Amino acid sequence: MFTRRYMIAALSSLAAPAFVRPAFAAPSDWDAWDAEVTPANFDLGTSNPWGLHPRLLPVRVKANPGLKPGDVHVDAVARYLYHIQDDGSAMRYGVAIGRDGLYEPGVYTIKRKSKWPGWTPTPTMIKREPDKYARWEEGMPPGPGNALGSRALYLYVGNRDTYLRIHGTPAPRSIGTRASSGCVRMVMAHINTLYDQVDTGVTAYLYPTDGSAL
Repeated sequence: MFTRRYMIAALSSLAAPAFVRPAFAAPSDWDAWDAEVTPANFDLGTSNPWGLHPRLLPVRVKANPGLKPGDVHVDAVARYLYHIQDDGSAMRYGVAIGRDGLYEPGVYTIKRKSKWPGWTPTPTMIKREPDKYARWEEGMPPGPGNALGSRALYLYVGNRDTYLRIHGTPAPRSIGTRASSGCVRMVMAHINTLYDQVDTGVTAYLYPTDGSAL
């Protein structure tokens, strides 16, 4: 259910004192948190308590020819993520991407997936915005107010973790904008659906913000 408690957690996630929860959540917490961030009578294509522009709601579209089923493509111009299906279609979701200078186009492999992950800002993030991130140097515990939200897909180049993620966000109204420190953000109820359909080992293509090819 999309609750007042969820909204308070979303608004205060970067200002709350550290470790209000354990650093790692038990699976027994996950169902309750999923219910907390999922609207009542949720329908993937029509539910919109977040006030998103209708074009940013999930929809099935025709995929471009030649794209490999299972792969993920992020259009940084339109702020869409496409998950390619076996039948030549794609599920399209609205996303937010990195702020100017922080978005990193490229070809990545999704090597890890995590439900209700914890999150730790990188040293670069702490140095760049210490007032915002230094308090979380030892890690932000999982839960509806966590910066990675309910699910995270981890992007690698070879065996190197890039620290870029496709993840849920406690700030759903940022969808459609350039708002993150480099990651691709999704509404939590949307990435919960995507997460179950994406296999590790698939490729994620993050296209440049000028519309050029990779």
